[in-house]
Amino acid sequence: MDASDEELFRRIRADLADSFDEELELELDDEDSHLPDEGKQTSLKGSGNEARRLYFRELFRMQGELVKLQDWVVKTGSKVVILFEGRDAAGKGGVIKRITQRLNPRVCRVAALPAPNDRERTQWYFQRYVSHLPAAGEIVLFDRSWYNRAGVERVMGFCTEDEYEEFFRTVPEFERMLVRSGVKLIKYWFSISDEEQHLRFLGRIHDPLKQWKLSPMDLESRSRWEDYTRAKEVMLERTHIAEAPWWVVQAVDKKKARLNCIHHLLSQLPYSDTDHPPIVLPPRVRHDDYVRNPIPDDILVPERY
Repeated sequence: MDASDEELFRRIRADLADSFDEELELELDDEDSHLPDEGKQTSLKGSGNEARRLYFRELFRMQGELVKLQDWVVKTGSKVVILFEGRDAAGKGGVIKRITQRLNPRVCRVAALPAPNDRERTQWYFQRYVSHLPAAGEIVLFDRSWYNRAGVERVMGFCTEDEYEEFFRTVPEFERMLVRSGVKLIKYWFSISDEEQHLRFLGRIHDPLKQWKLSPMDLESRSRWEDYTRAKEVMLERTHIAEAPWWVVQAVDKKKARLNCIHHLLSQLPYSDTDHPPIVLPPRVRHDDYVRNPIPDDILVPERY
């Protein structure tokens, strides 16, 4: 095995370790963390353990801010839409998971639409997305969005030239309509390198827990890298509008991308602390005639652990 192979396997192992970290994020707490000063640039460089501790510390701190943001959205009746676009394996799902991890799913939900069915193909292109838009007091995160037409549909030939051009004529006004109606629309593009996507695809191929993420369309996208690049450049140029600009997240480093994206998201909304009435746990009411019936053995889950 030469040095390049060793480096490849090292990075694949690091990617796998990142997956394990996902499970730890819900178990760890940061009560004893010394948080950096707000606004101070922090670095994830250094020893592995040091960088990992900083990552968790910052992630937990900003997840606390996301809870405040959620409360503010509910109190003010705000409507928030966040679009996540990027190449396959760019890390969109990872940052969406960290944003929603500690939020109320009744307030913050994810819309990840499958390919349109035969009926939806005959509808106005934006129609199936409209039904997922938020009402007052809601946040919707689109894991891919109406920009499928400018990306995969364009590259794979799933739309005609006329449909493609009509999309670009319509989408700026569609988004301006959303903003005029009171929707805060934030659009992120996750940018990764050719080498990094190759590495992440290899990780998915060799990890049984991730193989489901790799579709035939993903594999096809590898051979059309340059076509996707051209489509992305056209999309950003023609749909970057003042009312809903694009924001590009450098996503080769997953952890940095998550922190940078969440930090930027928090800066885009004028949220503030929301006052909550004190919570008082009522006493348990007991009645002398109440008897709790035993649970039948035949419906008990066996205690194997």
